[in-house]
Amino acid sequence: MLLAPTFIVLAVIAFYPFARVILSSFTNARFASSGETSYVGLANYRQLLSLTIRELPLRLDDAGQPVVVNGRPQHQTWIDVLPRQPLRYRAVFEFNLLGKRYVLGAVSSGFVRAIWDTAVFSIVAVSLETILGMIIALVLVSNFPGRGVMRAAMLVPWAVITAVSARIWEWMLQPTRAGLFNAVGSYLGISDGRTDFFGSSTLQLPSMIMMDVWKTTPFMALLLLAGLSTIPSELYEAAEIDGASRIKQFFRITLPLLTPTLAVALIFRTLDSLRVFDIFQVVLGSRRYSMASYAQDVLINQRDFGLSSAASVVIFALVAVFAVLYVRGMRVDTQ
Repeated sequence: MLLAPTFIVLAVIAFYPFARVILSSFTNARFASSGETSYVGLANYRQLLSLTIRELPLRLDDAGQPVVVNGRPQHQTWIDVLPRQPLRYRAVFEFNLLGKRYVLGAVSSGFVRAIWDTAVFSIVAVSLETILGMIIALVLVSNFPGRGVMRAAMLVPWAVITAVSARIWEWMLQPTRAGLFNAVGSYLGISDGRTDFFGSSTLQLPSMIMMDVWKTTPFMALLLLAGLSTIPSELYEAAEIDGASRIKQFFRITLPLLTPTLAVALIFRTLDSLRVFDIFQVVLGSRRYSMASYAQDVLINQRDFGLSSAASVVIFALVAVFAVLYVRGMRVDTQ
């Protein structure tokens, strides 16, 4: 009975809206529209999750021989092989396998790309943040003059509002010499000072990862620093007496005792990165999506509340499955 008010509040602010989203995902509801809404079953989910893989045949000339350009055989385009009826498929990406070329097609190619980009973003960003955060935490846990100032300064990037930090990085990565990175690259002679970090599909994702690593590494360092502070110093003193090197101390003492804290930090940070929205929306807009920014674009720009709700449910399911597997894996490691 004492917990009843808490459950009521959760039901109002969490469960009820989520239930509405699930119900809306089975309809053709439009955003900010007074039109009639009808039940469409799994149509929204079919549109989001319909995938196909097709082989790209070789292009043949009039004599029936493969077309070769610069020593490389040419293949037909995805337009020639992907289905158009009853659903129109578009290419997500092409790949080679066992000497043949294939194309992955999807009805909602933007959503599939968003899932892929978000997964790559999360894996790379969280890995770098964990490594750098560990290094910073190991430095700040030791006693040295100015340690308090260093700990406070470390938190500055994390304290900056994400939209503000995104704009700062957008300025530094301008495709002219007015941008810091292009100015330095031009001065050192390693670039022409015109690198378009956000216009190049190759550089977009690494740029977003770099921005996120700069902002969120202090968060990982703070969590790991809290865990390091709980390890008794007597263990290190005994290890030094036994002649253990710093590296051996790290792998035999620090890392095993820090594993529970590290597991919590990884879980929280990974779940947070999977729902990344702000830096993609602020910097890239509709040029490239994360899962969350894709759902927002479908809702606001396409006015498709039903499809956006279905995308949100799929995102929730993916994150939930990942969280369960992640927690179980970490539980095994920490026992």
